[in-house]
Amino acid sequence: MAELVITLENFEEEVVNSDVPVLIDFWAEWCMPCRMVSPIIDELAKEYEGKIKVGKINVDDENELAMKFRIMSIPTIGLFKNGKMVDKIIGARPKADFVKFIERHLQN
Repeated sequence: MAELVITLENFEEEVVNSDVPVLIDFWAEWCMPCRMVSPIIDELAKEYEGKIKVGKINVDDENELAMKFRIMSIPTIGLFKNGKMVDKIIGARPKADFVKFIERHLQN
């Protein structure tokens, strides 16, 4: 399953009401580090299918969501449980960092 495009309209359905943790990539088209992280996020969506849901929020298109979660730098990768961001990673990182981040939260 590829990652979902998360918008203000579908946030409650896809994130708040999700029965699994949701990993969200806050990004923008013009952001070069975001483009570096994007293929990693795609891989994680496939590898963790059924364990987590993976979504993307374009901060230029969804400014209200970006402000709600105080996104100051992109890429910001947030992990949501029950609609609340419980942890985040800011900036481009190697895939191993994202795997550790996800695994830590799957064990809780």
